[in-house]
Amino acid sequence: MVRADLLSRARAGDGEAFRELAESHRRELQVHCYRMLGSFADAEDAVQETMLAAWQGIGGYTEDRATLRTWLYKIATNRCLNARRAASRRPAREWDMAQFQPPVPTPRDEAAWLQPFPDVFLEGAVDQPLGPEARYERSEAISLAFVAALQLLPPRQVAVLILRDVLGFHAVEVADMLDVTVPSVNSALKRARAGLQRRRQTAGHQPPPAAGSPAEEAIVGRFARAWESADLDALVALLTDDVFIAMPPEPFGYEGRDAVSRYWARQFGAGRRFDLVPTRANGQPAFGAYLRTPAGTRHAAGLYVLTLASDHISAITRFDPGVLPSFGLPRSLPPR
Repeated sequence: MVRADLLSRARAGDGEAFRELAESHRRELQVHCYRMLGSFADAEDAVQETMLAAWQGIGGYTEDRATLRTWLYKIATNRCLNARRAASRRPAREWDMAQFQPPVPTPRDEAAWLQPFPDVFLEGAVDQPLGPEARYERSEAISLAFVAALQLLPPRQVAVLILRDVLGFHAVEVADMLDVTVPSVNSALKRARAGLQRRRQTAGHQPPPAAGSPAEEAIVGRFARAWESADLDALVALLTDDVFIAMPPEPFGYEGRDAVSRYWARQFGAGRRFDLVPTRANGQPAFGAYLRTPAGTRHAAGLYVLTLASDHISAITRFDPGVLPSFGLPRSLPPR
């Protein structure tokens, strides 16, 4: 009765009624747009466009065809498809590998526009009930590796895979959202699953410890202590043999313990030391890194997100300092 009244008032132009109906879905739509776009900033823009389009179209919405949530997902998905197509027209940056000192980074097929997603925005977003077709665990479906792999698939395949395998919508619902046939949805899903399987790492790593568990806290604490003291041996001992350091938007990184060790030796050279501020991104432990200066002020050097495999680190993704404000972290820290 209350919902019907809100919907009636929203259709009549009551903005407060519309906000009460739609705002409860904002967080989950933001996560959905992030999965499709791989960019926290672009996801925020897509959600804003979705809410505006929904407000403009609420007068013609009826519940006899789709729930309000499904209708909002349809709008958001198509906004993201438009954004993905526009992003594909961005000119690719040319990288001069000769500019890098040894060890020279390893070229990889990496997602150039990947950004981290602050865990604080996951609250209330990943608790929504999944549909019967969902195939992925919530934690896996927001991990950096999963989102990065999605960015390398064609836009339509990404949309279908997320709607079907992550959110669990039925094929007929997805067909309606994308204005295509059910066979077209099934075909795109088959190709998306195959493409995702090819692109995802298949090293057979053990699963990570549970978020916030003593096991996770132990390895994260060891990493932080070793990093802040520039203890290279202790850092390398935490890594898997095939560890990879990614550095979006650069489409390359450092692969294997030896390459990472030599890269870190250069990073900590000339007495460079860092302080770390803990946070979380994509359901994973992360740190804001701050370079100590002779004057005492500590300047932002980037955000590091750790991918754990049991009691080791299998991947580290470094993002530039521009992402720190999204995590509530400052550009610099005062002297200690």
